[in-house]
Amino acid sequence: MARKPHVSETPATQLLRARGVAFTEHPYEYLEHGGAQHSAAVLGFDPFTVVKTLVMQDQDARPLLVLMHGNRTVSTKNLARQIGAKSVEPCKPEVANRHSGYLVGGTSPFGTKRDMPVYIESTILELPKIAINGGRRGYLVGIDPRVCVTLLGAQPVQCALAE
Repeated sequence: MARKPHVSETPATQLLRARGVAFTEHPYEYLEHGGAQHSAAVLGFDPFTVVKTLVMQDQDARPLLVLMHGNRTVSTKNLARQIGAKSVEPCKPEVANRHSGYLVGGTSPFGTKRDMPVYIESTILELPKIAINGGRRGYLVGIDPRVCVTLLGAQPVQCALAE
């Protein structure tokens, strides 16, 4: 029987293990700018169930995380309206890296360097299982989406636009 490749711990997997969260590991060949669509294709997952972690900021440059379906984009106007901000925009990659402690393309909402409010597209919570970044490029973990609410205090929003 073939052995699964060993994946070393990340701050995300350390947090999940410490909190007793069951998860599956899904390493894949990372592709620069491939995003959730690429990982879904390589792993044979529906892109709707692959959740991307986006580091954004409000008008005062306060960071926040948005969890979105892999085949959807964020309506920043709808998001800003729902969270009571004047505006929301994606962070530049180097700023996102500083806030999260992860490299863009390997950002997990779990085990971030800095505590940030987390917003989750509400339809993600209706899925039985999601694949979300495990804290490094080319590595997803499969979890129950409700873990995002219980562990991160993620607040449901409705800001998805079809890609």
